[in-house]
Amino acid sequence: MSFASFGDFLAMGHHALYVWTAYGICLSVLAINVAVPVLARRRYLQEEARRLRRENGK
Repeated sequence: MSFASFGDFLAMGHHALYVWTAYGICLSVLAINVAVPVLARRRYLQEEARRLRRENGK
């Protein structure tokens, strides 16, 4: 598919709402799939560090 201008590309043949919403949802899901495990690992390591400090402090 060829577009005459950047505006035509953004309009996606009058399907822009569907196309860009699909891209946005896809990118959001990918970002969440990366962020959730990273945050969970950080939280787990912080909890383990607290637990070890409590055990060594007794």
